[in-house]
Amino acid sequence: MLRSPTFTDAGPRCSCLPVSQPLNSMDTVLMGSLQHCCCQLPKMGDTWAQLPWPGPPHPAMLLISLLLAAGLMHSDAGTSCPVLCTCRNQVVDCSSQRLFSVPPDLPMDTRNLSLAHNRITAVPPGYLTCYMELQVLDLHNNSLMELPRGLFLHAKRLAHLDLSYNNFSHVPADMFQEAHGLVHIDLSHNPWLRRVHPQAFQGLMQLRDLDLSYGGLAFLSLEALEGLPGLVTLQIGGNPWVCGCTMEPLLKWLRNRIQRCTADSQLAECRGPPEVEGAPLFSLTEESFKACHLTLTLDDYLFIAFVGFVVSIASVATNFLLGITANCCHRWSKASEEEEI
Repeated sequence: MLRSPTFTDAGPRCSCLPVSQPLNSMDTVLMGSLQHCCCQLPKMGDTWAQLPWPGPPHPAMLLISLLLAAGLMHSDAGTSCPVLCTCRNQVVDCSSQRLFSVPPDLPMDTRNLSLAHNRITAVPPGYLTCYMELQVLDLHNNSLMELPRGLFLHAKRLAHLDLSYNNFSHVPADMFQEAHGLVHIDLSHNPWLRRVHPQAFQGLMQLRDLDLSYGGLAFLSLEALEGLPGLVTLQIGGNPWVCGCTMEPLLKWLRNRIQRCTADSQLAECRGPPEVEGAPLFSLTEESFKACHLTLTLDDYLFIAFVGFVVSIASVATNFLLGITANCCHRWSKASEEEEI
């Protein structure tokens, strides 16, 4: 009669009922052992040397051992390195692998994750939930158009985020929700990026570097930046800025912070209106926006109304005189023709 071994205190206990089938029936032994065994398999690395020696090896026992080993390997799959990736010292590098989706399982202690230079179009919701040690996430040069809401909800230690060279068209208010530890955000080279929500960077008190260069931004709200007290570097060059009256608050704020906030002033140029096209963004002064502050008093409106009334009366009188003159000329030329006849 064959009895399966019992684990010692070194790991979880596994007790199985005796199997009454003869040893020379290998299939029957395997089925009986697997049906009656009820235990939690130990993890890889537990002490197997303490298991009692059942005697000379038998093919059935060897096959059972292989099955158990396969089960243990499967149980540790969640902490193994993803296929096509390299893992070393809490760094997972899956870059340049032509991936169309993010790898499903990562080591739980991942600190640096690179998914750059792939063809990833979306990140599933809750993808970063289990990776609380993550500090660096590199997603540049992919085909991302948006990020799911609450993606960084559990990534409390995330400090560096690279989203450059993607297809983002806007930055919504909840894009960086709960990512309060972010220090560096790179959104450069997103050619379709047209809009940044005024509250897109709300709560990012530790943010020091923000790159919005080489996108499609024509306007940026002051509200999007004035809540960033730690901002040191701001890159906004290479965008088609429209330097109208709506841009004055942002430019005034930047001028006051230019000593603390390093900006790519040489690359930031106005694309409109025509009178300032090509002018460096930071060369515009308060004098450039003087026309935006012109206000009219009640006397000004009354004077304009009076002038308009006078001009209309004068135009009517002028038209009347021209009509009379034309009529007189016509009569005079007709009378001259009759005298000649």
